[in-house]
Amino acid sequence: MAVDPTAAVGTQGTGSTPSAQQKATLNYDNFLQLLVAQMKSQDPTDPMDASEQMAQLASFSQVEQQIQTNTKLDNILASSSLTQAASYVGKYMQSADGSVGGIVDSVKIYSDGIIATTKDGGKILVQAGVSISNSAPVTPPEDDGDTDGTDSAGATDGTGGTGGTDGTSGAGNTDDSQSS
Repeated sequence: MAVDPTAAVGTQGTGSTPSAQQKATLNYDNFLQLLVAQMKSQDPTDPMDASEQMAQLASFSQVEQQIQTNTKLDNILASSSLTQAASYVGKYMQSADGSVGGIVDSVKIYSDGIIATTKDGGKILVQAGVSISNSAPVTPPEDDGDTDGTDSAGATDGTGGTGGTDGTSGAGNTDDSQSS
């Protein structure tokens, strides 16, 4: 059994308005009914030109094919949006203005865009300027401006300091130049 990969993808609609394809089908049927009625009621002494009938039928068929092509393109775009949205889950995202950021927990697709929801409940509109990465950015430890090798909390900040007061250099080696 062949499966159409875009057949399962659909857009949410109200259900009360017919699709463009349904409208075209109704109009195509109406066109054929009008054509038959026109043929029945034409003047037998001055019949309608057959090439004119064929031109009308051909132009209407082209419109119908265009509508079907547009419907298939809409399905492809919807499928692409779903694939793109699914790729955001589990990644770090930051909004364009930098006000919201976090690991994406879920995404919701609307007709005018994609909204990503972070694990902490923040909502981000996926648009130009949004930053996406595999993990959250690492912030360096805060430097308090001193040179003792510790940050403001007292933890070693990796700067090495200028030397120890216990007879060792900042690297922990014994300084032989000092005497006891």
